[in-house]
Amino acid sequence: MNKTKSNKASNISKQAMIAAIYTVISVCFSAITYGPVQIRISEALTLLPVFAFGNIWGVTIGCFLTNLIGFFTGANILGSLDIIFGTMATFLAAVTTYLLRNIKFKGMPILSVIPPILFNAVVVGWELCVLINGGFNTVVFIAQAASVAAGQTVSCGFIGLVMVNIINKNTVLKDLLAQSA
Repeated sequence: MNKTKSNKASNISKQAMIAAIYTVISVCFSAITYGPVQIRISEALTLLPVFAFGNIWGVTIGCFLTNLIGFFTGANILGSLDIIFGTMATFLAAVTTYLLRNIKFKGMPILSVIPPILFNAVVVGWELCVLINGGFNTVVFIAQAASVAAGQTVSCGFIGLVMVNIINKNTVLKDLLAQSA
């Protein structure tokens, strides 16, 4: 196998692993992954694009699979809405996280934490508002968006930054994630 095909296969394998890890974490913590009050721990992985653009795909596919499993098992109260819009929010958050990766404070990509919090607060907050209220209501939307933002802050702002710090200190992990194109 030539080097280009080998690199492509390696990158696909890395993204499949990221997607699998995202999905397994989500399903293992399904009680707090889905619902009106949620802390989707797997969303910490939306910070992996700070290491390479390619990591966006693993996170997005993991989110899609998580939302799909939630839909088919009935665990995800947002149903098919979340398969489309929740996955889109995670994709946009991962892309924006990548774009902000070089803006660091004391070596940490602090601004990269903001996109997953904001995109999910707005999109999932909207989904929850429509589901709970039967239509858009500003007060319900603000309450739901704030709840989602709080969960995302735990997942990305705390767990995600700890994860990034651990990866930065582990050259093997850092090199592995940085080689994902």
